Amino acid sequence: MARVKKLSAFLVLSLAIFYVSAEVRVKRQDEDENPEVNVEELCQDRPGDEYFRLSAEGDCRDVVRCTRAGLKQITCPSGLAFDIEKQTCDWKAKVDNCDKKEKPRKVLPILKTDEPICPEGKLSCGNGECIEKELFCNDKPDCKDESDENACTVDLDPNRAPDCDPTQCVLPDCFCSADGTRIPGNIEPSQVPQMITITFNGAVNVDNIDLYEDIFNGQRQNPNGCQIRGTFFVSHKYTNYSAVQDLHRRGHEISVFSLTHKDDPKYWTQGSYDDWLAEMAGARLIIERFANITDGSIIGVRAPYLRVGGNKQFEMMADQFFVYDASITASLGRVPIWPYTLYFRMPHKCNGNAHNCPSRSHPVWEMVMNELDRRDDPTFDESLPGCHMVDSCSNIQSGEQFGRLLRHNFNRHYNSNRAPLGLHFHASWLKSKKEYREELIKFIEEMLGRNDVFFVTMLQVIQWMQNPTELNSLRDFQEWKEKCDVKGQPYCSLPNACPLNTRELPGETLRLFTCMECPDTYPWLLNPTGDGFVAK
Repeated sequence: MARVKKLSAFLVLSLAIFYVSAEVRVKRQDEDENPEVNVEELCQDRPGDEYFRLSAEGDCRDVVRCTRAGLKQITCPSGLAFDIEKQTCDWKAKVDNCDKKEKPRKVLPILKTDEPICPEGKLSCGNGECIEKELFCNDKPDCKDESDENACTVDLDPNRAPDCDPTQCVLPDCFCSADGTRIPGNIEPSQVPQMITITFNGAVNVDNIDLYEDIFNGQRQNPNGCQIRGTFFVSHKYTNYSAVQDLHRRGHEISVFSLTHKDDPKYWTQGSYDDWLAEMAGARLIIERFANITDGSIIGVRAPYLRVGGNKQFEMMADQFFVYDASITASLGRVPIWPYTLYFRMPHKCNGNAHNCPSRSHPVWEMVMNELDRRDDPTFDESLPGCHMVDSCSNIQSGEQFGRLLRHNFNRHYNSNRAPLGLHFHASWLKSKKEYREELIKFIEEMLGRNDVFFVTMLQVIQWMQNPTELNSLRDFQEWKEKCDVKGQPYCSLPNACPLNTRELPGETLRLFTCMECPDTYPWLLNPTGDGFVAK
């Protein structure tokens, strides 16, 4: 019960912050209002998306940012304050930087000059010191002023991945395009299957198993005669591994959503290689062992809170043979973006939480999350920012609105380049109102009435992209025929309910549901198999 309350509180806070952030007042700040402000001086070398305070006095609600037209002000709603570090409105009690006017200024290296100031193969630190180009952005300060670690974004990293080169990047191993909108195999849009991926994040357990059985009831088939499929990004705590085992038996894709799901955003954004290894490879080890998944099919990762971990996350993924990440969001645009490989530079701006996208070249697929257009009436309503998870579309309050969202975004994809449409959920949102579940099932059945729409897993999207196949040949597309129509019974009808604890979580007794033997201790970061130290 405590867990449910904690989750509810978190959802309320998230929605409150999202809602009030979207409702902030924007106004022009001109020199009549604040004559002592020198806009030119304030905005020199300052990023256009950075908010800062004009004064550290007051109630900590007002900030401004630089635009071509001058300064634009936002005011957080009553009860909230602006967090300069996080660059968002938050509960006042949680903001501890009201005395700071701006984010700390970092010394930048001197990367662009008319004449070279360093020998070939070297670049200049902010203080004029020259060091090897390879030493920039390696997570270890080598300049005396540490400036070599301060310009490491996708656009600035001196060792960044090159721009897309279609002559070098060829399928099946590599796919890129200049703006991300090109269809693999240059197939005509009318001959491309409209793929829809339904994904769920979090623990699989008694709270949501009935929902998954309702949506994936074994009776709904794609046009090739195979059952519709989903992808489950599973987190460890509270997961019933016998239920995960059965989802896998029925042909759904199981991927990892971390072991601990820690709620400290910096833990993920700034995580070390070893943090990501313990979280993601550890979570995979636990699923493989206690859900008895032995076919090597757990190949996908999604970062908690979509807090991408930069190059460290992707280095770990490549080393551990994870095939794809599904955490990076692409801003709402006229034409959606196809998934791409990260051998070459990502084809869109680094959007989303904390902007820590990978800047280097990595042999990993990015199953990009195209933002959904959440306008109630797209022909009339003013522009609104998109939303990446369906449940973050905070204006959706009824089943009818949800249905319009689904159909409008389907049409946006279907009538342009038919990039896969991602519908990403937390199960608790779909269960919060019966009409949401009913509307989703109605949408699925409506789409299955067509002959060119397929509900597939993330892996099946990659399989199609590696071997682009026109609609009229898809009935015999072998990669989509595996586990086509699953019959039979679950591996066990009565799983072991193992009451366990671990020294890593003192005072907690947790039940691990599995068809396998109970481990000695509850699996956790330092002991993912549960075979190690026993809690005293």
